Amino acid sequence: MMEDSPLVAAAPVLVPMPAERPYTYAVPIGMRVVPGSIVRVPLGPRQVAGIVWDGAVEKVDAKKLRPIEQVFDCPPIDHTMRRFVDWLAQYTLSAPGMVARMLLRAPEAFDPEPWIEGLQRTLAMPDRMTDARMRVLETAEGGLAWTRSGLAHAAGVSSTVIDGLRAQGVFETVMIPPRPVVAAPDPDYARPSLMPDQSDAAALLRANVAAGAFGVTLLDGVTGSGKTEVYFEAVAAALDRGKQVLILLPEIALTHAFLERFQERFGAKPAEWHSDLPPRMRERVWRQVAEGGVRVVAGARSALFLPFKELGLIVVDEEHDPAYKQEDRVFYNARDMAVVRGHIGGFPVVLASATPSVESRVNASQGRYSRAVLAARFAEAALPDLKTIDMRRAPPARGGFLSPLLLGHMRQTLERKEQSLLFLNRRGYAPLTLCRVCGHRFGCPVCSAWLVEHRFRGQLVCHHCGHNEKRLEACPECGTLDHLVACGPGVERIAEEVVTHFPDARIIVLSSDLMGGVRRLRLELEAIANGEADIVIGTQLVAKGHNFPDMTLVGVVDADLGLANGDPRAAERTFQLLSQVTGRAGRTGKKSLGLLQTFQPDHPVMRAIVSGDAEAFYEREIAERERAALPPFGRLAGVIVSAVTRAEAEGHARGLRRAAPEAADLFVLGPAEAPLSLLGGRHRFRLLIQGERRADMQGFIRAMLADGPKQRGSVRVQVDIDPQSFL
Repeated sequence: MMEDSPLVAAAPVLVPMPAERPYTYAVPIGMRVVPGSIVRVPLGPRQVAGIVWDGAVEKVDAKKLRPIEQVFDCPPIDHTMRRFVDWLAQYTLSAPGMVARMLLRAPEAFDPEPWIEGLQRTLAMPDRMTDARMRVLETAEGGLAWTRSGLAHAAGVSSTVIDGLRAQGVFETVMIPPRPVVAAPDPDYARPSLMPDQSDAAALLRANVAAGAFGVTLLDGVTGSGKTEVYFEAVAAALDRGKQVLILLPEIALTHAFLERFQERFGAKPAEWHSDLPPRMRERVWRQVAEGGVRVVAGARSALFLPFKELGLIVVDEEHDPAYKQEDRVFYNARDMAVVRGHIGGFPVVLASATPSVESRVNASQGRYSRAVLAARFAEAALPDLKTIDMRRAPPARGGFLSPLLLGHMRQTLERKEQSLLFLNRRGYAPLTLCRVCGHRFGCPVCSAWLVEHRFRGQLVCHHCGHNEKRLEACPECGTLDHLVACGPGVERIAEEVVTHFPDARIIVLSSDLMGGVRRLRLELEAIANGEADIVIGTQLVAKGHNFPDMTLVGVVDADLGLANGDPRAAERTFQLLSQVTGRAGRTGKKSLGLLQTFQPDHPVMRAIVSGDAEAFYEREIAERERAALPPFGRLAGVIVSAVTRAEAEGHARGLRRAAPEAADLFVLGPAEAPLSLLGGRHRFRLLIQGERRADMQGFIRAMLADGPKQRGSVRVQVDIDPQSFL
């Protein structure tokens, strides 16, 4: 207990709300709390869960303190996790209470799971023996306790047979602990035979795990080089040391194949953690992670906030992926925070990618990270031949978007009974609909964005706020019928074009907003892997680590798409995405081809991809970043001011700009309207703060916010340290 005075005990409690510090609560006589205890406390008229925090309590009149209502029967949040929460809150300029909120997202897990009623064999024998009863008795030999349904299923009998035996005293009722959500992984279940460079990389990772100290390794291997098998060896080494493991994946809900690969290696699947998990399963996983029963978790970025009892390794797969950045309430990059979590906990971190981020490559070159390189595909499978199609010289037919050269290769691939993939990072049918008569464009009423036509659903949808409306036949501005035209392609429109050229082909369209959600996507990915499709048309989710054995042709419909938005990371992102997409081809050794439709075949990104000279691209990109003092050679932060009216947002942003302190190593750009100047009915202005690598960015922004105008009315201010998106 934490003493406030000889007469009353008090404790600081961090509650899940935008609180800058813990609140002080009285600890009733007889109640024992320690730092990390999860408790229930009154907050205004509500009861909320909170965490007993570190540090001294405020000197408050004991009579004014409200008491802690309950201490949950739950393992306390350990000191490394509490330090991580404090560090992340300080770094991201977030309220510690909002970071703690991410820890407390499974409230039903704070109480122990109830034990289950089970059955155990006694010495009694049934009054008469039947084949069904004999099978039950043979199954129950050994004295193990069974659930009623489990025993019936294992013995192949109905539950009434079990009930009859229990009535005769052959079985007695016992209470058994709750079942684990997954079986324990076995590090020795199916040890792989590795190629020489894989063995070298695996030895480095195993040595780092055995050392039991913090260190970061960048596992840099071309697509199909077997990076997963290599970092599985680090997982096995951590399990051998009795440690828990966290594997972060950018799209866990779509990586069913990863879970199966893990099971093939370790004899059991890891526990999953992502937003699509049913609430009851989330609670069970949270609890069993806290108690140490779950040894390996494969999860999305929020899995960083699971209360591991003895975490000893974090692996960040596809470490370059922008999906690791959270841009809601607490802005953080899970890749960077995984490194911080390892540093605080004193254990190794592995970052794996075929196209590492520039930041990770620079950290490796400067010696902060070690680097293991896998330069060849597994089992000598060849990388695809890569070529550009100059759309100025081989344009598509009128009204189409696919070059005759790409269509010709698709025809040849079909004749060989192999698969083609067409990639376009645009959901829906068309990104813009307009009236040919009056020029009316269909825009979102609450965002500065055009509505995207989804012809499969008959809707126009805003991809930023979710607003949707029925697709019309007449222009709402001039009333003219049948003069609405779709401009530009989305994956649905490409599918329509493909059907006209290959009417007998089996076509699958993959996009994150198709009807049926994650379950349907998993089934369709499985169907593609099993050869049940001839042509696949998809958005960026097809680039994320899938293994399609029969895929020998990848066509990128618009390779220039990511280069046109003015983002400082545009070249890097485009290189990574196109490299990952073309890497889907030829993974099982068949001769394969990647074709990039582009109007800029001489762009450095296109040249780097086609030549296969990734090193030259990284050298050029790193040199440009260094010249411009952009991350990782400098620091960036965004401050986004939004309000219901444009005047409110602009006025507040200008007030913050005036309040910025003088600093030789930091300067402020803006305010300017954000590229998405209206989002969800809120006007947005942005300040961009740039500075030297060692500049005190957080202190600068804190001073600016403290001295600037206070948030009033509808004004909201969001701080994004190390921004990944510039919309």
